[in-house]
Amino acid sequence: MKQVLKALLSGACITLTAGCATEKSESFTFTADLPPNFAYYGIAKYAPAKGETCTVTLDDNPYLGFNREWRTEYKPDSEVPIYRTVKGCRLAIYKIDLEINATYGKTRGDFGGDTTAVVIREELEEQYKETFNAAGENTISGQCQWLFRTQGPKRRLSKGLQCKAVDAQGVVTKGRPVGAYTLDQLPGKTVKLKIKLADEERPGWGDTWVKVPNGWKRCIGEGPEDQRGYCNGNYKDFSSFKMPDGRDCTIYPGCTE
Repeated sequence: MKQVLKALLSGACITLTAGCATEKSESFTFTADLPPNFAYYGIAKYAPAKGETCTVTLDDNPYLGFNREWRTEYKPDSEVPIYRTVKGCRLAIYKIDLEINATYGKTRGDFGGDTTAVVIREELEEQYKETFNAAGENTISGQCQWLFRTQGPKRRLSKGLQCKAVDAQGVVTKGRPVGAYTLDQLPGKTVKLKIKLADEERPGWGDTWVKVPNGWKRCIGEGPEDQRGYCNGNYKDFSSFKMPDGRDCTIYPGCTE
């Protein structure tokens, strides 16, 4: 009877994800809740763990990439190892560099992006360390905003992306959406990047657009060939511009007045 019970308990460690196996986890889940047409690309970075005397170089491939092909093979959930062994050297994760990318048109160049990070240390002061809820989850909140401008002699509209952190009160701050954790916090946990999109876009290039009741109009500057096209006090003369889909427009975002 004792042998049967022992065998059953041994099998439980293999089949129950909430049991023995979870306690020995050396990974965590990174995931993202992003607006439509958004994706993230991450690079998990590793260095020799505390107490190790070995070294690794970039040629040893100590980093792991997630969603490298974010346009075609995007997966929001990434299982991130906390420790890895490369050439006999035990490595510990210390950072995930993140790119938040979003597309706004059909051509390959019609995208904007911004960067942020997850920081991981052996120890952190309590004021900088994130906390997990009872379900083992922590959320990094942020907001991204499109910044529009025109480029080239035909004044083709393009967009950049700017992402900022959102505090516990829902206020957008000056910093980027960064989370900080200690190594012993992460086993079996889930870190989520949650991004919302700002309701309004805004110009991303100096004194070049004028706000009107139903959108924005592009200052003409010194003429249609003036690629910078600063208003310089002239808020009455405007130029047309091309949308990413090729339409000739006079106002953004509605195209026609």
